[in-house]
Amino acid sequence: MDVGELLSYQPDRGAKRLRGLDEDDDDLKASHKYGSVKRSYLEESGIMVNDEEEDAGKKKILDLMETDEAEPLDESSVKKMILTFEKRAYKNQELRIKFPENPEKFMESELDLNDIIQEMHVIATMPDLYHLLVELNAVQSLIGLLGHENTDVSIAVVDLLQELTDIDTLHESEEGAEVIIDALLEGQVVALLVQNLERLDETVKEEADGVHNTLAIIENLAEFRPEMCTEAAQQGLLQWMLKRVKAKIPFDANKLYCSEILAILLQNNDVNRELLGDQEGIDVLLQQLSLFKRHNPSTNEELEMMENLFDSLCSCLMLSSNRDRFLKGEGLQLMNLMLREKKMSRASALKVLDHAVIGPEGSDNCHKFVDILGLRTIFPLFMKTPKKMKKAGMTEKEHEEHVCSILSSMLRNLKGQQRTRLLNKFTENDCEKVDRLMELHFKYLEAVQIADKKIDGEKHDMVRQGEIIDDDMEDEFYLRRLDAGLFVLQLVCYIMVESCNAGISQIRQRVHQILNMRGGSTKVVRHIMREYAENIGDGKNDEFKESEQKRILALLENF
Repeated sequence: MDVGELLSYQPDRGAKRLRGLDEDDDDLKASHKYGSVKRSYLEESGIMVNDEEEDAGKKKILDLMETDEAEPLDESSVKKMILTFEKRAYKNQELRIKFPENPEKFMESELDLNDIIQEMHVIATMPDLYHLLVELNAVQSLIGLLGHENTDVSIAVVDLLQELTDIDTLHESEEGAEVIIDALLEGQVVALLVQNLERLDETVKEEADGVHNTLAIIENLAEFRPEMCTEAAQQGLLQWMLKRVKAKIPFDANKLYCSEILAILLQNNDVNRELLGDQEGIDVLLQQLSLFKRHNPSTNEELEMMENLFDSLCSCLMLSSNRDRFLKGEGLQLMNLMLREKKMSRASALKVLDHAVIGPEGSDNCHKFVDILGLRTIFPLFMKTPKKMKKAGMTEKEHEEHVCSILSSMLRNLKGQQRTRLLNKFTENDCEKVDRLMELHFKYLEAVQIADKKIDGEKHDMVRQGEIIDDDMEDEFYLRRLDAGLFVLQLVCYIMVESCNAGISQIRQRVHQILNMRGGSTKVVRHIMREYAENIGDGKNDEFKESEQKRILALLENF
């Protein structure tokens, strides 16, 4: 890198969010790192700054840096750089304590401190030397500067930490990465980053960039050390995220990035899901998503944010306590409205509804969905897959899977009058919904048979070559069959068996009539359901698994 660009350098973040999407390239390259520090303190002192003086100051720094460039980056030069940094940080702190009301006295030391922080970016090119940052206590000093009185200094530190923790750089040296990540987490870097976020004003471009780089640090840490997400959320990050997501300010890159980090924090993490529920996060998500019930996102970036918020909501609904919050927050009414409005949010609303009603914990939501006339919404989607679903990023198979999952959940959970209303739907218009059910049965049965034939061929080849098909390999084959359409077929068969056991002769007769007419067999249905019963459950609740298996086998006896 040309060191002449170091003051304005912004690292390539790869897939990370780019700020300033609509700004000119010149604006993107503009830097606050020297000018804003100097200006803020000269203006504080009542001294006017002209551009010539500022340019001369920049030239002086560049001259000094060009002198340093001749030195190769090795252990000795890094130690020297860290020592200089420590001295300048100490000197600045000392002068600030000594002359708190006189910025002129400590302004130069602040500029010197800012300069050395910029120079330290070069260490990010040598992750093998990260251990020196830890051994010489530079990491703790940098973390300490996140609370510096001058936000320009804290933003400079954030920028440096973002580059040091860049995921591509970390993968270049596993040892160096482990050392620096350990040191950052031990120093409670997330808590201090959140405190710094609280005081940044995003109407100022440099501070908005600081917020963006802070989120990039969080993403880097979470990607390299996923288990840190729980601690990070508890250190105030989740609370800040929710506040930022619901802030009444125009959509920007930082809001998009927040939604992405929020989805990461909630992924496979029940502790964070509970914490979000306790902090009224379900209501925040529903409020933000309600903006898209009648209007489509205006840009691809806004569409991505909407999807991130839907993903976060689905993740939260994996926890039973959040199902109650979703119900009380009128989440079902919102999803029902979105499904009817036929906007881009419809596909994701269907996915959320599936998460809300599944399993025994979804019983209350199932009953409420019938009460709000949700059957009028879900059955048209069952009868025909809308073409717009594909535009919204959901395949025909995914759509049919979610709809069948919702119907099977309602058949499992509904009682009394609501269950009767659901079953009556299958008898309407000369049992057209039973006809559609059987159409799906044969569609997915054929897809599974094709997959089974291919897998059987592979197994035969493996046996012939003397390979052993162990349990792991069998699990892999089963997952492939599920992906090929077995899961949807199991759901369809469950709906078929459950409805045939409801005591409504019309449904039972129609199912058997179509099976006979199209060369189907009740034996095939029973075989599919027995395989489904064997693999049912989430591995957490053995009691539920056992009772559900007995219930399904009992249904098969009367099919």
